[in-house]
Order: sequence, then structure tokens, then C-alpha cells
Amino acid sequence: VRPARAAGTLARFVLRAFILGHVILLAVVLLSSLVLLKANPRHTALMLWRRVTAGVHATAIRFTPLGAIPRPARDMVVRLEDGHFWTHPGVSLGAIRDAYRINRDIGFALCGGSTITQQLARNLFLTPRKTYFRKYLEALAALGMDLVLPKARILELYLNVIEWGRGTFGITAAAARYYGVRPSALGLDQQRRLIAVLP
Repeated sequence: VRPARAAGTLARFVLRAFILGHVILLAVVLLSSLVLLKANPRHTALMLWRRVTAGVHATAIRFTPLGAIPRPARDMVVRLEDGHFWTHPGVSLGAIRDAYRINRDIGFALCGGSTITQQLARNLFLTPRKTYFRKYLEALAALGMDLVLPKARILELYLNVIEWGRGTFGITAAAARYYGVRPSALGLDQQRRLIAVLP
């Protein structure tokens, strides 16, 4: 009887810890998302990761409002990175399923199946290490962010924090690095070439 009682106590403890962990994660994501409604991040977890693991010292993010980013560039990013961005709840189960099948067939994690919202969550809060646990945390964070942030704000944040080549974070830094201009001054061919860097 005692081993069964001990096993039951352990199971309840593990379940409570699991639930508490999820409540804390969701609270952090929701509070962070509320802050991100108005505040623009200057640094991300990915920037810190690059600094610690590779010695890459990126400058603080210089933010460009969505309206100052050419519409063709915005549309190309959505088509290339997440074709259902405007309609899914932050996560695309079909894309994750397809990525899992590809990775299983080739024998290692190549595809991630991440939406724009998941990629934003990863850049802001997590590391780029390819594990299923990180993918799980990324999906939970994306669902929480999608509850709070409008899609246009998610896209605006994404374009301003993602890495456009090693150590170049955000479209402002990318436009300056590759073409010496502000994002609003990018020509159509320059936009295409810039977006091609992302995958």
C-alpha cells in the first residue's frame, strides 16, 4: 500500500508542477505581450545567445514602424515564411506535422514548421537550439502572443527583430548593411534580395 501511496503522491506533485510551470509561462508571455503592444524591444534572447555562444556583438535594434516598411517586402515575408499568417491562431499544426514527417524521414531536425508568431517568440524569449521541447515552448508562447497582439503588430515586431544574416537584427540594420538605405527607400529588387536572406 505504501509504494502505491508514494507513487500517487509523486504523480500529484509532478502534475501540479507541470500545471504551475504552464501557468507561469503563460503569465510571463501575456505580460510581455501587453508590454509589446506599445514598447519596442531593443534586444532579444537570440541577440544574447549569439553574443554568448559566438561572440557576435550586435547593436541595439533600431525600430522601423510597419507603415515605413514597403508593402511588397511585408507581403513577400508573409508568403515566404508563413502563408496562413493572417488566419491561424499563432501556430499551424499542419506545418508542424509536415516538418515532423520531413525530419523523421531524413533522420535529423532540418525543418521547424514555425509560423511568423512562433519565430518571433523564439527570437524574443528562447534560443535557436532545435529541440522538440523548445518547439513546444515556442508554440505555447506564440498562442499567448496571438491572444494579445494584433497580427499587424506581430508582423511589425517580427520584421524588426529577426536576424537578416549573422549579427544583423531587424530590417533597419539589414537595409543599412546591405544597401546603405532606410527600409522605406529599398527598391523592389533590393526588397526581394533582402527577403531571400531569411530562409
